[in-house]
Amino acid sequence: MVEGNLKSKELYERAKRLLPGGVNSPVRAFKPYPFFVNRAKGSRLYSADGKSYIDYCMAYGALLLGHAHEEIIRAVSEQLPKGTLYCTPIELEVELAELIHRIYPSMEMLRLVNTGTEATMHAIRAARGFTERKKIIMFEGCFHGSHDSVLVRAGSGAAVIPSSNGIPNEIVQNTIVLPYNNFNALDEVFSKKGHEIAAVIIEPIVVNSGLILPKKGYLEYLRKITHENGAVLIFDEVVTGFRVTLGGCQKYYEIKPDMTTLGKIIGGGFPLAAYGGKREIMENIAPLGKVYQAGTFSGNPISVVAGYTTVKLLKNSEQIYSELERNCKQIANALIDISRDYKIEAQVNSIASMFQIFFTSSPVVDYYSAKSSDIEKFHKYFLELLKNEVFIPPSQFETCFLSTAHSIEDCEITIEALNKALASMRGEK
Repeated sequence: MVEGNLKSKELYERAKRLLPGGVNSPVRAFKPYPFFVNRAKGSRLYSADGKSYIDYCMAYGALLLGHAHEEIIRAVSEQLPKGTLYCTPIELEVELAELIHRIYPSMEMLRLVNTGTEATMHAIRAARGFTERKKIIMFEGCFHGSHDSVLVRAGSGAAVIPSSNGIPNEIVQNTIVLPYNNFNALDEVFSKKGHEIAAVIIEPIVVNSGLILPKKGYLEYLRKITHENGAVLIFDEVVTGFRVTLGGCQKYYEIKPDMTTLGKIIGGGFPLAAYGGKREIMENIAPLGKVYQAGTFSGNPISVVAGYTTVKLLKNSEQIYSELERNCKQIANALIDISRDYKIEAQVNSIASMFQIFFTSSPVVDYYSAKSSDIEKFHKYFLELLKNEVFIPPSQFETCFLSTAHSIEDCEITIEALNKALASMRGEK
C-alpha cells in the first residue's frame, strides 16, 4: 500500500513528534501510516505523494456534494473579503434557520453551533433542563460525540462504564446503555425507570458501527414509549440528516422526534451544526431560559454561507437522491456478488448513499453482531483497495459514503478494485 509514499512517510514521522499518534483525530490513523493529502476535487483525493484516490470516506459523510463544489467555493470566496467573524447576528443565519425549519418541521426552534459534538451535548442538556430529570438512554454502537456523558459503554449486567480514561465514573452514572434494535430492553428499562428518563438519544440508522439499519417497527416503538413516559426523543442526525433523504431519517421513516441534531452535510465542508426541536423545549435556552449555551464561532458568516448554499442546492435538486441510491446499490450488489463468487463469508448493509461490508457469517443488526466481524480481514481489504486507488474509511466500524461527484465511471473503477481486493482474500479462513 505504501510503496512510493515517501513524502507521506516523512510527514508522518514529523507529525508523530508533536501530534498524538501523528493525527488530529484518531479515525485518521491506520497502519503502517496514513497518506497525507494536498488537495481534493469532486470524488477524488490527491496525496502528497502524487497519487489520486476515489474517496468513499467523503469527510465521514459530510461532503454529499463532493470536494470543493464550485458554488460553495464561490459563495465562501465572496464572503471572505467581507469578514470572517462578527459575533453579531447576520441576516443569512436567520434565512438558514428558516430553510432548515421548512425541511425539518420538527425543529420548531433551533440553534446553530459548530460541531456535532456540541449539538448533541447541548440537546441533552436542553432535554434535562426541560424535563428536570437526570438520566439519559443511548444505544451500544451509536456515537454522539466526544463529550463525557456519551463516551460510555455497557459493562457487566446493568453497569455503565466510561469508554475513555479521564471520565469519572460519577459522570456517567446517569447514562443507560441499551442494545440497539432490542424491544425488550426498552420495555425493561422504562418499566423500572421511566419516570427518571430525561431523554433517549439515538442514531436512527447506526453509522458509527459500520452501517446498521433499524428493525421494522423499532423506531416507531421508541417514539411511542418515550411519549408515554414523558422522555424527550432525540434523533441524532448529524450523519443521516440530508443524506438518507433531504429530510433525514425522520422523513424517511415518518417519525417526528422531539429534538434533532444536525451536522456534517449542513456545513458544506465547514464547521457547522445545529440542534433544535419543540418550541417549549428550546425556549429554555439562554437568553430566553436557564439552560446555558454559547459559542464565539456559532453562526459565523463563513460556515453559514457555506451551509446555506449547500442546503439550498440540495433543496433545489432532490432528484440527486435517487441517483445516489442507484450508484450505491450498484456497488453494494457488486460486493455481495463478488464475495459470494469467491466464497468469502460477508454481510453487506446499505441504504441510500451509504454501504459497508462486514466479514462475518452472521447478519449485522446491532453492535454485538458487528463485533463478530473479522477486523484483520477488513484491514487487508482496506489496504488492497488503497493499492487500487480507492479510499474507504480505515475502520470496520465506519461507513462508506457516496457523493454526487461520484460518476458512473468512478463506480465501475471501484467495482473492479473491489474484485481485485476480494480476489486476494479468497480461500482465507
